[in-house]
Amino acid sequence: MASTTFLTLPSGRRMPQLGLGTWLTPDSLAPEAIKAAVDCGYRHIDCAYFYGNEGALGEGIEKVLKEGRVKREDLFIVSKLWNSFHAPEDVKPACLETLRLLRLDYLDLYLMHSPMGIKNVKGDLLPQKDGKVLLSDVDYVDTWKAMEKLVGEGLVKGIGVANFNKCQLERLLSVASIKPDVLQAECHIYQIQKELIAFTKSLKMAFTGYSPLTSPKRPFPPGKLDPKNGMEDPVVKEIAKKHGKTPPQIMIRFNIQAGIATIPKSENPAHIKANSEVFDFCLTDDEVKKLQSLHCGARAVAWDIVGMGEHKHYPFKPQESCK
Repeated sequence: MASTTFLTLPSGRRMPQLGLGTWLTPDSLAPEAIKAAVDCGYRHIDCAYFYGNEGALGEGIEKVLKEGRVKREDLFIVSKLWNSFHAPEDVKPACLETLRLLRLDYLDLYLMHSPMGIKNVKGDLLPQKDGKVLLSDVDYVDTWKAMEKLVGEGLVKGIGVANFNKCQLERLLSVASIKPDVLQAECHIYQIQKELIAFTKSLKMAFTGYSPLTSPKRPFPPGKLDPKNGMEDPVVKEIAKKHGKTPPQIMIRFNIQAGIATIPKSENPAHIKANSEVFDFCLTDDEVKKLQSLHCGARAVAWDIVGMGEHKHYPFKPQESCK
């Protein structure tokens, strides 16, 4: 069974440490993935409008609720506001559309998918000209203020951010009326996020690490920061053999043991179940140090395609921007 361990959020609510990632899950397999996850104990489901599969995920969520496999109050459903909808007037309609697709009355957590706004062009989530995305200059602080209103209206229970750097998070905190519950960012053996995790913990915020298995099937052109497939790493394989576990289970346990939430993605029922079997063993201090030593700053999701890296709020510049 999946974890019954939780992280306490600034809002006082609790978020299950292990969640199901859904990026790249095909529509045809999404409902069964939800069923498989719920049946083996997952209660945290991570979604996003940009993934393009919220309708199919909503079908699965509605089905498990109707069948009585789980109660709505026991689920923790997360979605994300896409970059196209950063203008304050676009925030609520975007949230309502996600709720319609997921067939829900409220979200447990709504994240700003990134600090970078782009132009809102109907029917195109990555509008481009001459091969470069059309950027907008909407300030993420203004987007956040609009997201705060969603809490007051009962559309979301909590709000947070994703893919922010430390300076951006500090700037947001300086003006926020509602403190972010969560920072979600890439986190795995090659990108351990030691400083960012420590910073969020110092603020009593929770951290969710995505791509814990290094996203070997990511659909991007090759990049200079691409990680290796961590599941093939000799260090990981050696530790897995010692514990009688699989390499993915070692990598998921690495994040869990760091005191963060993590959201491995799979649509394969057997893999979903195996990914949940990470609470019956512990990595030793020496094993954790060996895995931490693999850190090299790699990023499976560098957010720099089609000119996004030129955005004034791009979060992963060599010198973090406080803009």
